[in-house]
Amino acid sequence: MTMPTQQTPIDSPFGYRSTAREVVSGIDLSGKNVLVTGGYSGIGTETVRALAGAGAHVIVGARRAQQAEAVLAEAEGAITVLPLDLSDPASIDTFAAGLSEKFGQLDILINNAAVMANPLTRDARGYESQFATNHLGHFQLTARLWPLLLAADKARVVCVSSIGHRLNALDLDDLNWERREYEKWPAYGAAKSANALFALHLDKMGEPHKVRAFAVHPGGIATPLQRHLTMDEQKAMGWYDDEGNTHEAFKSTEEGASTSVWVAVSPLLEGIGGVYCENCNIGAVADDDTPAGAGVYPHIRDEELANELWLKSQKLTGISWPA
Repeated sequence: MTMPTQQTPIDSPFGYRSTAREVVSGIDLSGKNVLVTGGYSGIGTETVRALAGAGAHVIVGARRAQQAEAVLAEAEGAITVLPLDLSDPASIDTFAAGLSEKFGQLDILINNAAVMANPLTRDARGYESQFATNHLGHFQLTARLWPLLLAADKARVVCVSSIGHRLNALDLDDLNWERREYEKWPAYGAAKSANALFALHLDKMGEPHKVRAFAVHPGGIATPLQRHLTMDEQKAMGWYDDEGNTHEAFKSTEEGASTSVWVAVSPLLEGIGGVYCENCNIGAVADDDTPAGAGVYPHIRDEELANELWLKSQKLTGISWPA
């Protein structure tokens, strides 16, 4: 097994304002099967459009399948929409079984779907919804699709994390907010930290089998992900001005999708994995001079923490990762 990739930027021709279509331009994905969860809203839609436009057969896992069909109706390329609710373990298993019947391999898995800063809600198991949907749902889905990833010549798993990981790490003794009073932003920070830690450990598991995993921060983008926040809250955080204009640093959805697509297809990442990427590059470790909207905090590079989260996730989902 190789040593973990260093969390150090490389020489990438793309950057902050690159779009998903620019990143995939010139790359032929014919014959590749790609799954994008939540690929019908926000950056997910642009991720699907870019990859399908490059020749991939893109499967979209959608909690609102009819809405997804409508959103993607005019997109070019081969796109298949299948129902998937990441907060429902039975839905995940049904989706994965159906996918396995239709496809012999999965070349790229983009764990994109998410909820953010919502009021306290719990799934049928009693698990807090941000952690359950953003992390545990994708953990279970990736496990169920592991044989399809192994069947590919080389596969990549993209876990969409967030700069929100910098809010805080995660409390392994109270992942579901049963002992503490629930706070929506620390819960989000924990879930996004979990996404990055999952990629770190998954890459270690997958590297011997030519399955590489990455975490991605898309950037600040105005999307339906903010549905649980009032405009006053968003103005207070500086996302919008008093006239309702987004902050100049915000990306368009096409720009926001670019890093997920770059990580999924870039030949520059051959032999690399486990790293957190932003702005179409490997992110730099944060220091005192790093701006608030960028950089990698040390806790998401903690291999021991990643292993402990993995073991907890197996226990919470009842899933032993397939050999």
